[in-house]
Amino acid sequence: MKQTLAPAALALFLLGPMMAATPAVAQEAVVAAPDAEALFTSPDPKLNANKQVVYGIIRDLLEANHWDRADRYLTERYLQHNPNAASGRAGVVQYFTQVLNTKPSPIPEKIKTPVAFVTAEGDLVTVGYVREIKDEKDPAKTYTTTWYDTWRIKDGKADEHWDPATKP
Repeated sequence: MKQTLAPAALALFLLGPMMAATPAVAQEAVVAAPDAEALFTSPDPKLNANKQVVYGIIRDLLEANHWDRADRYLTERYLQHNPNAASGRAGVVQYFTQVLNTKPSPIPEKIKTPVAFVTAEGDLVTVGYVREIKDEKDPAKTYTTTWYDTWRIKDGKADEHWDPATKP
């Protein structure tokens, strides 16, 4: 008895290896949560406090560049896993104020950074941001992806930080 492959199975058999080598071009856009401030709260008092520290870092330090307030949010030893800034609170303040030459602006009532999610577990808080990037193949187009920052909170301040940054 002669066996034949159904047309769909035959197409998969013949085209499967080529499809596996072709990069995916479709994606779901990363979108900001409609109420970012709500993401920085928790019914658990410890997680809520940790999330609020991170909220202050984003609003006061990263958005408004009030690095004179760094001692409110960062421990003196602040361990930095970003390869562009030195560890220690002083090293991070120096990076933002002297290397990047940021200048203070009014502290906003709410953060403006588009946040997709906030996760808190134990002493860690991770914030996923919406990041829009120019398409290298077509600079007229952009796409979204996710950037993240993770902080370890110790005694009410950020003591350690990770992000996916690379050296320029």
